[in-house]
Amino acid sequence: MAMFAAAATEASAQEQLVLNNQLQLGDVISGQTLNVEDAGEQVTVSTAATGNSLSGGVQGGSLTLRNVQRVNGDVTSTTALNLGGDTEGVVNATTQANGNYVAGGAYGANLAIDSDQSVGPGEIVASSTIPGGTARLLSGASVGVAATANTMALGGTGTEISGAIHQTSDSSVRANNLAQTQYIPATAIFGAQALGNATAINGENVSSQNIYVGQRSTGDIVTADVSANAGNAWDLTGTATANANQAVLANHGGSVVARTQQENASAVSSSARVTSYDFGAAMASAQGGGNVVSVGTESDYLELDNSQINTGGVEVQATFIGTNGYDAYVSADAVGNSVTGYACAACEATLTANNVQHNEGNVSASASTTVYGQGRAAITGTNAVGNAATFYVSRPGSGQ
Repeated sequence: MAMFAAAATEASAQEQLVLNNQLQLGDVISGQTLNVEDAGEQVTVSTAATGNSLSGGVQGGSLTLRNVQRVNGDVTSTTALNLGGDTEGVVNATTQANGNYVAGGAYGANLAIDSDQSVGPGEIVASSTIPGGTARLLSGASVGVAATANTMALGGTGTEISGAIHQTSDSSVRANNLAQTQYIPATAIFGAQALGNATAINGENVSSQNIYVGQRSTGDIVTADVSANAGNAWDLTGTATANANQAVLANHGGSVVARTQQENASAVSSSARVTSYDFGAAMASAQGGGNVVSVGTESDYLELDNSQINTGGVEVQATFIGTNGYDAYVSADAVGNSVTGYACAACEATLTANNVQHNEGNVSASASTTVYGQGRAAITGTNAVGNAATFYVSRPGSGQ
């Protein structure tokens, strides 16, 4: 783990440089087991395992960040929650496994980045379990599981972010979330997210971006699986998201010039299963994608050059099973390649896009809803697309 911080003053140089080189060859393992009986207040747990990590920020002036990160071992993070009797407070649990991770911020400063992240053959695994089927979560729960091979997260205010980001993953990425409970008379959300390569850049308050993002996923599988089960649940949700490559660039107040290249050969699988004998509202939602790009600015200029190649299959399943209750919502969305570009209509924006998408993998989305007794509503939807491209200009906050 490394940290950097830079602040420009009258006595210091305005241009600063950070060089980071990290190599992780062994396995990284983090695990927790909680045995809790009749908890009178909240149960909160956080479990994380990371191969290489770099974080920091710059205020004023400018900073150049050159980053090289390599992981060649497995990264595993596990949480087991053995909850007996009545748990009076909310259950909050987060389980994360990261291969390479970078988080950087710029405030009234320019940030230039040259980054290369790679994960070799192996596994990035995050899992959480609430076993037994006897847990009574009286105030509800929020349980999230996330596994990512490479992560780049940048942002700031009054900043220009520029440079190049390269991410490659040859690992299998797995996120699993299993909950077996008896009674949840409150809102309970169980989620699983698996990402091969993930880049997110967000600029606020007159910021701009000029960036290249290259991502490649060649591991065997990228899979997210959530199974949320209860005897009686008032408001129960299970969500699963799996994307081999994901790039999200958002900006406010300045232009965005972006070039994105994504290649995926990994099999992508996303599954959300929700069951409850008696239920109030129940939702099972699953999403999966080979290559996913979203680039936009609430300003007057967007230039996007996007290239996506997907040869891995994408399979998405969402299931709900119940007996007596009210409303069931089930959705499954699968896509081989997806790109969205947007700009601000009120700013009389110019949007220029060059888009090339090629999909060879099978793409499937399926939803299953079963209510054995009585129910009020069942709302389901599936959507499977080989290549999807959306470009638009809109008025901020108007939805148009």
